[in-house]
Amino acid sequence: MSITPSETAANDKQERLNRLVARVKGLPPIPVAVAYPCDKESLRGPLMAAAAGIIQPILVGPEAKIRALAEEFSLDLKGVRIVDVASSIDSANRAVQLVRENEAVALMKGSLHTDELMGAVVSRANEFRTKRRISHVFVMDVPTYPRPMLITDAAVNIAPTLEEKVDIAQNAIDLAHALGIAEPKVAILAAVETVNPKMPATLEAAALCKMADRGQIKGGILDGPLAFDNAVSPEAVRIKGIKSPVAGQADIFLVPNLEVGNVLFKQLEYLANALTAGIVLGAKAPVILTSRADSAETRTASCVIAALIAHANKKEK
Repeated sequence: MSITPSETAANDKQERLNRLVARVKGLPPIPVAVAYPCDKESLRGPLMAAAAGIIQPILVGPEAKIRALAEEFSLDLKGVRIVDVASSIDSANRAVQLVRENEAVALMKGSLHTDELMGAVVSRANEFRTKRRISHVFVMDVPTYPRPMLITDAAVNIAPTLEEKVDIAQNAIDLAHALGIAEPKVAILAAVETVNPKMPATLEAAALCKMADRGQIKGGILDGPLAFDNAVSPEAVRIKGIKSPVAGQADIFLVPNLEVGNVLFKQLEYLANALTAGIVLGAKAPVILTSRADSAETRTASCVIAALIAHANKKEK
């Protein structure tokens, strides 16, 4: 994922991953608590990110199982700290605790179920939440689009309310700033580009834009409702005569609900050869959240995003 737009987007996913990793070259690796890395890809991912100098993984899970897995797939655990915890749920809670104790600055999902990890993240007992709504962003490098695409929320909030969408938008804008996008353009997606009282997504899009005008959402330029073609295609914008500072050049795509976002990002990943990274925001530290089916490369890309956030947060303090 090339955070800096280029005139020609590479079709080779490995080349795009290399360009993304170059963004953190020279920066110190961040300590990351990895919850239950107990299959090949969930263990290879953080180790690959460690070899690239992105993170210092702390592997939290059953040590014997992790070591057996590493031996089976010839993965090097030399110098890697392992915190021996038996179950996946206990691993999630212990990983969260490591972040709260400042031994790690980010949390990473291993091979456990998402609800097990997120249960630990949102648990009142773990005191890991903030006043901000927790949301997920997919950061995608799509070969046919000249800038990164930040899609939110496609993994955590199923049917967010207008109030929740305010936090979802703000989380994504803050992430864009950490990625070096000074004034991200936010497209609030719907099926059409006009406000239709029979389509709630269009009403909420209009309300979000006015809230941004009033300073209730800061740091980005919002417009909506916008259909997806209007958000990405200058030609579609020209044909439809849309006048907008966002249309045709959006950075952030705020979807109406999780189902729309999930279908959108999977289409781009599987049919458009997109390089994908997944991150949860709104908690006390970034959470690297990928699918159990995701490759080590996707997990490595997600580690880069978490590292950029962690370094940006450090500068602000």
